Amino acid sequence: MERKRIIVGVAGGIAAYKAASVVRQLTEAGHSVRVVPTESALRFVGAATFEALSGHPVHTGVFEDVHEVPHVRIGQTADLVVVAPATADLLARAAVGRADDLLTATLLTARCPVLYAPAMHTEMWLHPATSENVATLRKRGAIVMEPASGRLTGADTGPGRLPEAEEISTLAQLLLARADALPYDLAGVKVLVTAGGTREPIDPVRFIGNRSSGKQGYAVARVMAQRGADVTLIAGNTAGLVDPAGVHVAHVGSAAQLRDAVSKHAPDANVLVMAAAVADFRPANPATNKIKKGPTEEGDPTIELIRNDDVLAGAVRARTDGQLPNMQAIVGFAAETGDANGDVLFHARAKLKRKGCDLLVVNAVGENRAFEVDHNDGWLLSADGTETALEHGSKTVIASRIVDAIAAFLHSGGG
Repeated sequence: MERKRIIVGVAGGIAAYKAASVVRQLTEAGHSVRVVPTESALRFVGAATFEALSGHPVHTGVFEDVHEVPHVRIGQTADLVVVAPATADLLARAAVGRADDLLTATLLTARCPVLYAPAMHTEMWLHPATSENVATLRKRGAIVMEPASGRLTGADTGPGRLPEAEEISTLAQLLLARADALPYDLAGVKVLVTAGGTREPIDPVRFIGNRSSGKQGYAVARVMAQRGADVTLIAGNTAGLVDPAGVHVAHVGSAAQLRDAVSKHAPDANVLVMAAAVADFRPANPATNKIKKGPTEEGDPTIELIRNDDVLAGAVRARTDGQLPNMQAIVGFAAETGDANGDVLFHARAKLKRKGCDLLVVNAVGENRAFEVDHNDGWLLSADGTETALEHGSKTVIASRIVDAIAAFLHSGGG
């Protein structure tokens, strides 16, 4: 990505120390990062820390380097402003257009995307005043992340925790990569996403699995949530990925567990995104004890396989039968290779017809492609015959293109 000018604003909350990781990640991605903290933020993290990480001086007021007119120039020349943490006080001052320090003045003069990462106690986040301030900022085009849930200051827990630095920096880079703003257009839409690979036990030690990391499904869930959707994520084996902020996550292991979880949550969902790599087969009789190698003359053990239920096709059938009255869009994923019978798209088109879903995301798989990598490409096939190439990019960028297509499908009444 082209080197961009990013401003990281830091408000005065205990989560200010996490801003250091955001700054480091954005600078390591090759961008020019300048930190603009509030005066109270420097009571949590010293200016020297931010100066060392960014390579730029740190000021809080408008009377340093006056000849450079920083309260205007910093915002005017920025490609992106990220505020992390964004406290209740900072959100309130931004919503009413205050300009009483360098950060709020920068927010008033910025004409680039602005990303707020809230962090505050649950009562503050849920207060009507904060809700109205967030709605105002979103109405003006700012992106206000959904906070994470978890441990807060002291013994308190609940929504209001600052999203992890990786989530903030990932979303920041998505905003830089998009040609347009990230809309907040899915409020009220209930989305069910599956991600990761399933594991089918052979015995208490071994299993049949696949190479899916869950990164693409997690990226779809994350983008959906930041566009306002109410997202439930059913996660198989996801190699320790950080659960997306503002998303309800249920962890499962086997294909049967994933099927049951989909059956439980699908009746309430408007959109189903089946990004999980669900095993096609499982051992018919998994051993209750570890299978021993034994002497050579005893021969090799045989594992009988039986077919797992097709969760995607089952959801399509359930909708057709009227069992999913709220379901407006079903999106499948296909990891394909070509063979003697046809190329990737040949097999993908056949799968779309066979499965009966509305949209199908197709990835060509192979060495360093699709699985266990951070970038992806492929095609998006629609039941109406439309085929769109998904050009190579980060899995978050690919996810945003997929969500664009889903949103367009919903808004066109395609469901």
